[in-house]
Amino acid sequence: MWARGPPEPRRRRWLRALRRRLPVLGWLPRYSPGWLQLDLIAGVTVGLTVVPQALAYAEVAGLPPQYGLYSSFVGCFVYCFLGTAKDVTLGPTAIMSLLVSSYAFHDPVYAVLLTFLSGCIQLAMGLLHLGFLLDFISCPVIKGFTSAASITISFNQVKNILGLHGIPRQFFLQVYETLRRIGETRPGDAILGLVCLAALAGLREMKSRLPPASHTEPLATRASYLIVWTCATARNALVVLFAGLVAYCFQLRGSQPLTLTGSIPQGLPPCRLPPFSKAEPNGTVPFGTMVEDMGVGLAVVPLMGLVETVAIAKAFASQNDYRIDPNQELLAIGFANVLGSFFSSYPITGSFGRTAVNAQTGVCTPAGGLVTGALVLLSLAYLTSLFYYIPKAALAAVIISAVVPMFDAGIFRTLWRVKRLDLVPLCVTFLFCFWEVQYGIVAGVLVSGILLLYSIARPPLKVLGQGTLLVQPGSSLHFPAIEHLRDVICSRALSAAPSPCSIILDCHHISSIDYTVVVGLAELLQELRKHGISLAFCSLQDQVLRALLAADLEGFRHFPSWEEAERCGGAEPGGSGAAPFDSTSTSESSLLHKGLIQ
Repeated sequence: MWARGPPEPRRRRWLRALRRRLPVLGWLPRYSPGWLQLDLIAGVTVGLTVVPQALAYAEVAGLPPQYGLYSSFVGCFVYCFLGTAKDVTLGPTAIMSLLVSSYAFHDPVYAVLLTFLSGCIQLAMGLLHLGFLLDFISCPVIKGFTSAASITISFNQVKNILGLHGIPRQFFLQVYETLRRIGETRPGDAILGLVCLAALAGLREMKSRLPPASHTEPLATRASYLIVWTCATARNALVVLFAGLVAYCFQLRGSQPLTLTGSIPQGLPPCRLPPFSKAEPNGTVPFGTMVEDMGVGLAVVPLMGLVETVAIAKAFASQNDYRIDPNQELLAIGFANVLGSFFSSYPITGSFGRTAVNAQTGVCTPAGGLVTGALVLLSLAYLTSLFYYIPKAALAAVIISAVVPMFDAGIFRTLWRVKRLDLVPLCVTFLFCFWEVQYGIVAGVLVSGILLLYSIARPPLKVLGQGTLLVQPGSSLHFPAIEHLRDVICSRALSAAPSPCSIILDCHHISSIDYTVVVGLAELLQELRKHGISLAFCSLQDQVLRALLAADLEGFRHFPSWEEAERCGGAEPGGSGAAPFDSTSTSESSLLHKGLIQ
């Protein structure tokens, strides 16, 4: 009968597994009053940023403004318990709002269902440990997508800066219609929008140039620094507040030259199941039809949500010397989306701008998200009547100010210097995203995949020598590459004058091979033997050597190094030259010595 292990180690394993799934258990027992003060400051500061941004991003998503607020509090609460990065904040973002506008058709019912299904897919990916799929989305594809999105989102807000209505959302039509109707610009919206843009740019530049205040400075200096830093950090809230006061003053005077946000329903969103059908005047749209309508969005939205969150978490984790778990991040964002769909949220992800604010204010734990979420709930409960007076031009300025830094002009120059071939997926993604976002992402991933497969199918080969050819593959051999290797060796060996008597294949870069490669090598050995040329292998790694020995290739010879193989002259078939090299017995002896064959 099997003896049971001691209970204590099992208990420790359970605790480790629980902490891995609930990261809050790792930092909560060590929580201190000093952390509480910093988390409160960070939470309030991020809250002042997220409220105006949420109203603005709902416009990008093509949804009523309240849906931006509905999407801004659940992620804060969930990530506090399930998140692995102390700085990350979840909520609506410009990129995700752009995707929602493409796949939810500006319909809240589709948006909420997309949130639920995206969250389910992300949860499944996290439970199945599929976070590695992110590795197949290359940096040029992400850069191309974010740069195109920056231009698309910014130009989408030009109509609100100019006070134009009835502008189509397709990018090229949008550009055409905006330029055609630029004479219909409303002066009040244009002036306020440009002033807000200038104020946001000035406050951002002020913050970047603000020198850190030392504790040795006088109190007045430190107080001045704190005031300036707070104003620059909460610039979105200040600009929106200023614009709202201007609009309110015009309203009191009986004239309104500005386009306002309008009425927003007051109160918290009801907690209810996400909609699985949609009522129409001529019938009901069933669940299956809604899923078909969203199509590839059910793959793009969950994946891009994870890409944003993990990329942001990794960036800030590397700065603060802690590690994140991509699969745990999948679970966190998936659960946030599933739970958020019960509160009419549209899909959310990590926000780079708000995460940067969180980090700069010195947040110590994810508990700062509790404060941010509470501020959003308070805004929904008591402040929605004031949001009526927020001009759309001010919200457009907030969006443009947030997305312009996403355009990375330097990436083109960098890739030109580092690897010009990477410009291909970058440019393909960048250009196709102006047509449709999903086409840009899919095209970029396909081009990156083709380039990756090409590098596998055509590994670098170095061929040296005359009498004895030394062939050195620069990477592992996989089945698409074996025909290329055979063609190079045969063409070089059979076209040389005089023909080489032996060929040495240096395999020190080859870490694994598959069955197709073994078959190809067997055929290569036979073809070369017909022409009186021997083929010897050297520097085989143990795994590769085991595979070749198991295949029992006729004429297979192996040497520890290419110098020894060259000294033996490749041991030509027929027994001439140096003493024959008994590859089988020697190789098996080597493996027995290493303990690889029992």
